[in-house]
Amino acid sequence: MALDKSHLEYPRRQYGMDHDRYKWSMLTDRKQVNWPGGQKLALWINVPLQFFPLDQKGVPFAVPGGMTMPYPDLRHFSLRDYGNRVGIYRFLKAFDKYGVTPTFAFNTELAKRSPYLLDTIKERGNEILCHGMHMDALHYGGQDKEQESAIITQALDELRTLSNQNVTGWMSPARNESENTPELLADNGIEYFCDWVNDDMPFEFITKTKNLWAMPLSNELEDKFILDTNLHSESSYVEQIKDACDFLLQEAQTQGGRMLTLNIHPWLLGQPHRIHALEEILEYVMSQDVYNASASDILHAFTHN
Repeated sequence: MALDKSHLEYPRRQYGMDHDRYKWSMLTDRKQVNWPGGQKLALWINVPLQFFPLDQKGVPFAVPGGMTMPYPDLRHFSLRDYGNRVGIYRFLKAFDKYGVTPTFAFNTELAKRSPYLLDTIKERGNEILCHGMHMDALHYGGQDKEQESAIITQALDELRTLSNQNVTGWMSPARNESENTPELLADNGIEYFCDWVNDDMPFEFITKTKNLWAMPLSNELEDKFILDTNLHSESSYVEQIKDACDFLLQEAQTQGGRMLTLNIHPWLLGQPHRIHALEEILEYVMSQDVYNASASDILHAFTHN
């Protein structure tokens, strides 16, 4: 029996997509971007600095990278802590060696618990964006709107006070959202967020109050995805980043500036047997025709083309 015609009718049915969160367009049809200095590729290095509660509740799901063993899962808890005590300083040394300008995504709870780490980043003058309250404070469909609003407001207010920065960027824990998250971010003074990975370039994101900018932070090139989820080798990880860099530079020759985004975790890539992979990547990418800047500066350059 054929479906009734009503099952195929949808009020938002339109060419390209079925929602009104952003305008649909082909990347190749958009206005070409020119990065400052005439560089062809913008490089955004994003470093999540995260706090995973030992007694995480996992509502509504266990966050990727969190505790997996029965309480107390000290092995995984202390490994995450390793990144904030040891691995991050290997990152900073590598960044300085190759002249890299990173952006740091802070869990507000970590900023409160580890003032020494926050002070280190503040003294460097690098941009801080908010990575939510902590890695078990998730945003999800069906969540009470007032509860979510309170979490976002608290996370941003406290991080802005602690960091002495305006904090205009946001990345949700697990990059998961509810249907209300974009509006709540806009209401709290956020200008860009990093949860949507459906593009290579920034795009305007429509909310009921004011528009945001979606800054796509590649999941496919993330160290955790390649090394921990896909179980590829460090050499394969390096090769994939180099391939992406080469391809985007080649594409930019005829289609305008492109953006390479690397999300890297100090507890994973800051290990003594892996830090060489990050150094090899930075040496290679920074030797190319790249505009390396903070997430906000890249967005500003993009919107002022």
